[in-house]
Amino acid sequence: MADLPHAVLYSCTMNAVRSPMAEGITKHYFGHQVYVDSVGVRQGEPNAFVVAVMEEIGIDLSRHNPKTFDQLEDTSYDLVISLSPDAQHRAVELTRAMACELEYWQTFDATVIQGSRETILDAYRSVRDSLQERILRRFSDDTPLGI
Repeated sequence: MADLPHAVLYSCTMNAVRSPMAEGITKHYFGHQVYVDSVGVRQGEPNAFVVAVMEEIGIDLSRHNPKTFDQLEDTSYDLVISLSPDAQHRAVELTRAMACELEYWQTFDATVIQGSRETILDAYRSVRDSLQERILRRFSDDTPLGI
């Protein structure tokens, strides 16, 4: 097993799509070993497409309430992973005086996709799947079966 951090914070623009997906996936695979949270630069709204595509892989995000960096109750993280450029800028500010790792994972913004419901869902699935792959590569030596 890879050396796991004790606490991970994911950040994106509005804490409505990318960072909650990453939080949910990380909790699903490593939540018994790692504290995981997520935030946004700005306040977002829950996203039904996120709930739908995460439910497809057995992760329930129906109760996720987006929050901002300003609403963090604790900043004791070993690793902060930013998923959007503006989140990276904010994470750099947050971690300036912290002893933690900071990583930037440029991640597509599925909210820009227009079209049919299925086209939009496919974009969200693509983001979900790329995050899942990246998380499993980052935090485990062996990819779990079924992935």
